Amino acid sequence: MADNHSYDRQLRSIGQSLEAQRISIFELTRQGERYIVQGEPEKEISLLAALRGWQKRLRRDGVATSLVYKDDDIEELDRQGLSNRTKANRLPDFHSLPNTLRMVGAHLNAKNAALLRLQKTELSFTILSRNQDGFPEMEERDLGSFYADFVKLHGSRNIPAKR
Repeated sequence: MADNHSYDRQLRSIGQSLEAQRISIFELTRQGERYIVQGEPEKEISLLAALRGWQKRLRRDGVATSLVYKDDDIEELDRQGLSNRTKANRLPDFHSLPNTLRMVGAHLNAKNAALLRLQKTELSFTILSRNQDGFPEMEERDLGSFYADFVKLHGSRNIPAKR
């Protein structure tokens, strides 16, 4: 019943975009061929950052705070993120948003499930999906529950030992 998507790749790319925008707590919804993300950037604590934020709010008055990612947007984000992923001798950071979203996507792919909604809090995910029989399923997973899968995925890579 899953929509033949590569959720691991798509969610990793969206994670790269959200990380760049400093959005770590959000709700992501799959609607047709697009993802809609609602979330707010983390607040900066410096005075200069506060002034920049105030100016941005004045300029964007009335603009919706949701982000929309279509398939072609995700392809472009994937191309842009390739340079970050191909640096030699670099261990991936499990706690980075792109990697955690990649693991959620791999989980959905393994279950052959279709993503409906994903809610990310500071330390957990709530995943609403449609299973291969067409029935909705909801899972509450903490971030650490994906660690074993992450190690398995990256353990097969040839990463040279440090000298």
